[in-house]
Amino acid sequence: MRGRLSNPFRRLRPAGGLVRWLRRAVVAAVVVAALLTGGTVASVRWIHGGAEGHIFAERDVPAAPVALVLGTKVHPDGTPSPFLTARLEIARRLLDAGKVRAILLSGDNMNPDYDEPGAMRRWLVDNGVPAERVVLDHAGFDTYDSCARAKRIFGVDRATVVTQSFHLPRAVAVCRRLGVDASGVGDETARQYDRTWRISSTREYGACVKAAVDLLSGRDPVHLGRRETAVEDALRSA
Repeated sequence: MRGRLSNPFRRLRPAGGLVRWLRRAVVAAVVVAALLTGGTVASVRWIHGGAEGHIFAERDVPAAPVALVLGTKVHPDGTPSPFLTARLEIARRLLDAGKVRAILLSGDNMNPDYDEPGAMRRWLVDNGVPAERVVLDHAGFDTYDSCARAKRIFGVDRATVVTQSFHLPRAVAVCRRLGVDASGVGDETARQYDRTWRISSTREYGACVKAAVDLLSGRDPVHLGRRETAVEDALRSA
């Protein structure tokens, strides 16, 4: 009987072990959170630094041979979303003003029922842009792929990138780091869609981390394929 009572706290030992485990878990979580935060901040600064001095108002952007318009959502009926329409409107005005001579439309067409470049082309042609000035890239599945393919497939050395202003620093920086002498013009009109704008702006933090990983790894685009002369043909027709 006395042997059983010699250590009345024996049953509490597992609780002490649990406390130590919880402490270690908290410390590990804090370390991981610090690393993630530091990595995100570093990625955002590195990416945005690559675009510094190369983002302009529409009236001030220097002339370039090509406008690279990055794709985004197209509605089920095939019409561009307001965000995409705003990008296309800027590209159309740049062409009309002689700031660019051809437009490269880069977007997602991985699914046969979803065609961003095709929808973009229809909108531009319907709004007075000559079809021969428009080139389609159906494998621009993300910003990195669009910039890499503009350089490696379409031979674009200098371009004006067109997208929303929250996306523009990443887009310009990625293109520049992939060998395209890129400037950028950003849309602000879609800011009226406040909720979508805020969500998309917040996602840019994670997107900058992905962009940094893509650039540092030097990965190939999802699809490469053969060299195309469509941009050169469009420029000759100008």
